[in-house]
Amino acid sequence: MTKKFSSCTSILVAKKASIDHSIMIGRNEDAKAAWPKKMVIHPHGSLPDSFVSKETGLKIALPMPSARYSATPEWTDKEGLFEEDGINEYNVAMSATESAYCNDLVLACDPLVKHGLNEEAMITLVLPFVKSAREGVQRLGQLIANYGTGETNGVLFADNDEAWYFESGAGHYWVAQRIPDDCYAVVANQLAIQEIDFDDPNNFMYHPGIREFVEQNHLNPDPGHFNFRHIFGTADRSDAIYSTPRVWYGHQMFNPHSCAAECPESQDLPFIIKPEHPLSLFDVQDYLGSHFQGTPYDPLAAGNDPRKKKYRPVSLAKTQESHILQTGRETGVNIHWLAMGVTAESVYVPFFNGITDVPAAYKRGKLPAQNTSAYWIFKKAGVLVDCNMHQFLPQLEDVQHQLKRQFMHQVKIVDQQAQLKDSAARQQYLTESSTQLAEDALRAYRKLSAQLLTQLTDCSPLNFATDENL
Repeated sequence: MTKKFSSCTSILVAKKASIDHSIMIGRNEDAKAAWPKKMVIHPHGSLPDSFVSKETGLKIALPMPSARYSATPEWTDKEGLFEEDGINEYNVAMSATESAYCNDLVLACDPLVKHGLNEEAMITLVLPFVKSAREGVQRLGQLIANYGTGETNGVLFADNDEAWYFESGAGHYWVAQRIPDDCYAVVANQLAIQEIDFDDPNNFMYHPGIREFVEQNHLNPDPGHFNFRHIFGTADRSDAIYSTPRVWYGHQMFNPHSCAAECPESQDLPFIIKPEHPLSLFDVQDYLGSHFQGTPYDPLAAGNDPRKKKYRPVSLAKTQESHILQTGRETGVNIHWLAMGVTAESVYVPFFNGITDVPAAYKRGKLPAQNTSAYWIFKKAGVLVDCNMHQFLPQLEDVQHQLKRQFMHQVKIVDQQAQLKDSAARQQYLTESSTQLAEDALRAYRKLSAQLLTQLTDCSPLNFATDENL
């Protein structure tokens, strides 16, 4: 099987595994180095009564009315919407998708469906129509079972109480596992879910015919167990250099002692794991912005160690946007954290759930680059830093740290003030607060770009050191 390398890296943190007992699901959306994203808020009832996929031609009737939800669609809908991530008015969060691969033996029995439901349409067809994470899993599973899919994908769900990870396998089959409350999971372009307990509906959901399909087609390499990863997934050399090192690094960050003996190329890294300490929002941000820091595999490290380019890092030049959907917050104000562009060079901006609009810069994004687009404002600073990484990275990191501290402080204020307002005033306040924080980030990055551009003017190869005695 020839693989077309897709990207993305995902993390799910359940409520008792986080330091503030919130739930966090996050993902880097990776595709192209220059492919703008926007952010939108779809009002309640704004979707039509049917949907037609521009990518596959699939047509589906939609239940009405649709819920309000946030999303980050592509700059053009020529090849489809790709709304990717969001939180709806019922505080259900969804991120789609983590690209993965199904093995040839399974695909020979249930081929992928050319005109089925793919990543492009998943958010649009599911998130506006569900009131819990479980409902999200069930709706997506039913759609794939009925219409099929042309891809192998992982999808993240959360609400105020649970986090779930969903995976499709072959053209029509799927499973989903609830992340235990005291655990987290990191996923990187491989099918991740392992042993399925068919007698535990609280923690597992699945296609009703999946066991019969596997048995009839003699697909299980380990009779007596039902390991979804082993039956449906891949475990070849490309996985070992492209996918598993990112999972390994997440474990090294959050379980440095208990996972010290793990190998970057291991094909048996666990999907579910308890962190050695409760994870904060900054921990999740740091993972999604990581590039093997502190190891010989860091592509930004000084020196010429050939291992610097051995493995594909979590944060990549081809990241379009990165998001962390934070639900179950004790104040009741959930947050869609959004970092436009390369995660390691951007900053997560808080957009409070319930807002009615986003700043104009977040609605823009085209090719070629625009100075008025949030996507391009963050990308510009990153590209300028890339011109002289070791000189300019500390300046970028100073801006990132300042904004992270500022945003966390402002979120605490917003949490307090929002409780004092009625529904209409609260919605307006949250919208205004999100806009202000987003504008602060854009202003800081514009200022950084101006400083970097000024410094770069003296880096031209046409410079000449004139002898002062001449």
